[in-house]
Formats: sequence, C-alpha cells, structure tokens
Amino acid sequence: MSSEVSLGMPPVGGTVLLADPRGYCAGVDRAVITVEKALDLYGAPVYVRKQIVHNKHVVNNLAARGAIFVEELDEVPHGATVVFSAHGVSPMVHEEASERDLKTIDATCPLVTKVHHEAKRFAREGKHILLIGHAGHEEVEGTAGEAPESITLVEHPNDVDALEFAPDAELSWLSQTTLSVDETMETVRRLREKFPQLQDPPSDDICYATQNRQVAVKEIARNADLVIVVGSANSSNSVRLVEVALEAGAKASYRIDDITEIDEAWLDGVETVGVTSGASVPDDLVQDVLGYLAEHGHPDADAVRTADESLIFALPPELRRDMKAAGVS
Repeated sequence: MSSEVSLGMPPVGGTVLLADPRGYCAGVDRAVITVEKALDLYGAPVYVRKQIVHNKHVVNNLAARGAIFVEELDEVPHGATVVFSAHGVSPMVHEEASERDLKTIDATCPLVTKVHHEAKRFAREGKHILLIGHAGHEEVEGTAGEAPESITLVEHPNDVDALEFAPDAELSWLSQTTLSVDETMETVRRLREKFPQLQDPPSDDICYATQNRQVAVKEIARNADLVIVVGSANSSNSVRLVEVALEAGAKASYRIDDITEIDEAWLDGVETVGVTSGASVPDDLVQDVLGYLAEHGHPDADAVRTADESLIFALPPELRRDMKAAGVS
C-alpha cells in the first residue's frame, strides 16, 4: 500500500517515491483489450502484426491465450483475422491486408492516427514534412508511409545542421508520440531557427501520457538517489524515462523488464528510490518492484502525483460492430 505526498516534500531516509501517473495509457489499454476481446469473440488464433505494445510480458501473456505475433502479413494465413498494433501501419500494409483477404482490426492509438492525418494533410498542401523520431520505430514507419515522398526524418537536434532546403520551401514538422518532450522541443527550436518559415502542427504530437510520465519522473528524480524504470528495451517512452530521470537530477537510473533484472548492488548507500514505468507496462510488474524494495530494507512507497488521467478510447469500430452482432459487451 502506498500513501500520497504533496509535490516538493523533502525526502526522508529510506523513502520510496512512486511516480503517478505511470504505466498503461489509454492507447495501450485499448490495444491490449482489443486483442483480448478478439480472442474471446473469434477464438484462437488471432494474429497480431508486430508487438501489440512494446512490452514483452504483455506480449507473452497474450501469446499464451492464443495470439500469434508476426512481423509481416505474409506470415498470416489467407483470410485470417489480424490486429494492427497500437503503433500504426502505413497504407501499404492496409493494401496488402486487403489483397490477402485478411479480416483486419486496427488497434492504432487514436493519437498516432491523428499524426497520420496531419501528415496526409500537410502533404496534400504541398508542404515538406520534417518528422522527428527514431528510424526503424514502427510508429515512424507508419507515419512516413502516409507521404513517403514528402517526409524527411530528423532523429536528433544535431541532425538539423545537415538539412538543406530552399528559403521559400514550405516546411512543417511532426513528431513520434513517445519522444522526450525536452529533446523534441530543442529539435523544433533548432529547426525554426534555421527555417523560419517552419509551420507547426495544430497541436503538440507528443502524447499526453508520455508528457505526464516525464513530468512525474522529473518530480521524483530530483529527490532520488536511484530511479528504477519498469519497461522493455524496445519501448521508446520507457527508455526516455531513464534519460529524463538522469537529466532531472537522479544519481542513477536503470530500466528493467522485471525484478529479475535488478542488481542488488544498485541499492548500496541508497536512501531514496524512485519508481516509475513506461506507458505499456502492467502495474503488477511495478508492484513486484515495490515488494522487492520492501524485502531489501525500503518501506512502502509514497505516491507522488503530478496529474490525473481519465481518458478512455473506444475499441476499434470493426470489433465493436462484431461484438454487437454477437450480443456481447
């Protein structure tokens, strides 16, 4: 059990500071429930292109229930049911699914879908899009696929120096939703400095959950000797939380998938431990960490709340339609 502390309270010896918000965001919750409901409705197997969310425990649990995860659609039998992951897919993937007569359920996070719409609109308007994100990430591949001839990827602030466009070039920027807020804004600052004509998207693309978790980890990190971030290595937002914790003042920070990866030596000389988790992490993994810390001389956690989250996304319409037809909820 955890108690709640107000912001700015000085730490006491042996404190565990638990970030709130942490863990599942609305988009992840929607995607995981989509696969669970699809398995209940259609029966196993249900195929999923890529990891439904970037957490190996979630993927393993769904696989145990009958989900089959594939890298590409040519691994899915003709006419089968396939779920697209929360990270989104390009139009080419939708076309391939249609050609293979696959029954598709699109679990793309609505906030990622928003970025896709912005990419298509900017491209229609003749603008060249500077997409801030990480090469090879599924979300970036899906967004870039909406307008491949009109998009240039910018991975880091220092990449701006190498970009060359005519002074009258119409430019706009978009970003992957799970990036470091501070680094993304630094990239945008440099882009705007070099290209004053740069147009902003209608709203910041970095999702509310990513921003909230980074604000929360900053709050606990400034008073922490150690920050433990629960999340998988391929989870961009989890990796960012480690970086943000260190930048905010934590003396050390480590990302773990679960308690088996904790090194007891990390706790040597540590009085205050911060704990948080990425947006695709079920909370039972965090509770395991709190249990481990309690067994190693650290008390129950004090929750440090920096925001309240109540957003819920509806399930994909194609799944809701079939659930209604089957008389299930």
